[in-house]
Amino acid sequence: MQMFAYCKHIAIGFIWLTSALAVAAQENLTPIQRQIEQQRQRLSSAEVEERRDALMKLNLMKRAEASRAAAPALNDPDPMIRVTAAHAITMLPSDEAAALLIPLLKDKLEFVRREGAYALGETHSRSAASPLIDLLASDKEASVRAAAAVALGEIRDDSAVTPLVQVLSGTSGKKKSRSRENEFVLRAAAEALGKIRNRAAVNVLIATLGNDQQPGDVRRAAATALGSIGDTQAIPALKTAMASSDPYLADAAHAAIRKLESSKN
Repeated sequence: MQMFAYCKHIAIGFIWLTSALAVAAQENLTPIQRQIEQQRQRLSSAEVEERRDALMKLNLMKRAEASRAAAPALNDPDPMIRVTAAHAITMLPSDEAAALLIPLLKDKLEFVRREGAYALGETHSRSAASPLIDLLASDKEASVRAAAAVALGEIRDDSAVTPLVQVLSGTSGKKKSRSRENEFVLRAAAEALGKIRNRAAVNVLIATLGNDQQPGDVRRAAATALGSIGDTQAIPALKTAMASSDPYLADAAHAAIRKLESSKN
C-alpha cells in the first residue's frame, strides 16, 4: 500500500512538472510563436473545417515558421486539407517547399494534383521543373496539365521551353486532341513561354499567332508572349494580327509591337 501511494505521489509530481514546463515554455514564446503554436495544435482537431481554418491563418502569417507548422497537413486524409496546406507552406525556402509539394503531383485526385502544381509554381524552385514537365506530358486531365504549364512559367527554367513548345505545336508525341477542352493547356503553354522569354519559342509562337484555327485566347496569349520575349522577327506577324477581325487579338498584337519597338530604343 505504501508503495502504491509512493508511485502515485511520483506520478502526480511528474504531471505537475510537465505542466509547469509547458506553461514556462509558453511564457517564453514570442507573440507570433504563440499564435503559430495555437494554430499548430488546432491541426489535430477532428473537425475538417477547424483544421482548414488553422492552415489559412498560418498562411496569412507569411512566415517560414508558420509554413513549417503547416507542413504535416500535406499528409492529411482530407483532400481539401492537403490542398490548403500546399498553399500554406510556400514561405519555406523554395527547394524545401518544393520537396514537400512534389509528392502531391502523384495524388489520386485531380484537384490535389492541380493545386499542388500551382503551389510549386509559387515556390519558384527549379528543382520542381522536371516533375512538372513530366506532369505536363503525362497527366490525363487538362486542368492538371494547364496548371503544370502555368507553374513552369512561374519557375522560368529553360528546360521547360522544349516541352512547352511541343505542347503548343502538337508535336509532343502524345495523342492529345486540340479540341476546346485543351484550349486552357495551349493558352497556359503560350503564356509560360512568354514568361520564360527564351527565343527558341519565337517560331512556334509566330505560327500559333497566325493560325486562325487556334482559339482566340491562345492566339492572344501568343501575341503577348512575343512582345515579352522581345525578338523583333515577330513584328511582321504581329502587324498582320493587328488587322484581325478579333479586336482583342488586334489590341494584343498592337501592345506587343509597342513593347518590341520600345525595347529597341
